[in-house]
Amino acid sequence: MQINTDKPYRIFADVLEQEALNQFASAMQQPFAVRGALMPDAHAGYSLPIGGVVATDGVVLPAWVGYDIGCGMCALPTSHKAEDVRAKARKIFDGIYKAVPVGFSHNARNTEWSEGDSLPRTNKMQEIFAKNGHRQLGSLGGGNHFAEVGADETGKVWIIIHSGSRGIGHAAASHYMRLASGDGKAREGHFGFAVESMEGADYTKDMVFCLAFALENRLEMMRRIVAVMDALLPGTADWGALINSNHNHAEQKDGLWIHRKGATHAEAGMMGVIPGNMRDGSFIVRGKANADALWSSSHGAGRVLGRKEAKRTLTMESFAETMAGVVARVTDETLDESPFAYKSIFEVMRRQNEMVEVVAHVLPILNIKG
Repeated sequence: MQINTDKPYRIFADVLEQEALNQFASAMQQPFAVRGALMPDAHAGYSLPIGGVVATDGVVLPAWVGYDIGCGMCALPTSHKAEDVRAKARKIFDGIYKAVPVGFSHNARNTEWSEGDSLPRTNKMQEIFAKNGHRQLGSLGGGNHFAEVGADETGKVWIIIHSGSRGIGHAAASHYMRLASGDGKAREGHFGFAVESMEGADYTKDMVFCLAFALENRLEMMRRIVAVMDALLPGTADWGALINSNHNHAEQKDGLWIHRKGATHAEAGMMGVIPGNMRDGSFIVRGKANADALWSSSHGAGRVLGRKEAKRTLTMESFAETMAGVVARVTDETLDESPFAYKSIFEVMRRQNEMVEVVAHVLPILNIKG
């Protein structure tokens, strides 16, 4: 696949719709874009494709990070036995749904986050957070966000969570996209701030706050899930081996700003998690620092069917059949998250063996979705 630019780029995807390619080409044609890469799970998104990674010189773009700032993965190994989890899977499943709000639900009461009080933020970010930030901590959200308990090839049980900064990140992103566009609208386009400008400094400060909020959100859910499992099973979590990796951020490296939108940071030795789908689980990986990929890897399998198309074309019969053996919400509401709506995670992993080393493959025993 070729795009009209003389700037260095690499496309790792083999299944790529024209709209995603057009979005990437448009991004690379911007004067501040220096290098780019498209991950194997890439598909069309908002301004920049999901799975797009672009390095810029002196400019940070809110739309290239996206609405769910800090969305990412946590994985926590445990000493629970897989057979015990399977035997109590339904009770664990029901207990997690009681402990963790999903979809549009929030907590009925505030969740404390004392460390967050000292984190720098703008007055606008404080205004956004003050509305209901403490009530959103520990909530999963909907869409492709999930919590899973599964076992790897050795029988080790893992808790894996995919979630982000909830309404906090969305409100912050919307604010800065409107500011960047210059007309008060969060329009699609390549609108950004000079990093050295007041607006650029404000955005990066609030982005870092949202990254911390998203991590604390995942950690709070993890604590609640651990409590559910510890009450039902012998064994506990190995918190010292916790893995956290987010896939919506911008970071400075070697004088450039690397924007990752649906792409996982994968420096040498850096641990990460790449989810597949409700049936095929997640991969625990170790980064290889591939410079052509801008030190990144995929953030998942990537969709081949949009949500509306999935609900229009997929059947509940095939969804239920393929999910046999996994305790999960297999309903009309989650049909758009059927494994058939996604690319093959095994092919996606094969195409990024230069980016990451697979450490473990965790197959789900139970899956929690909004």
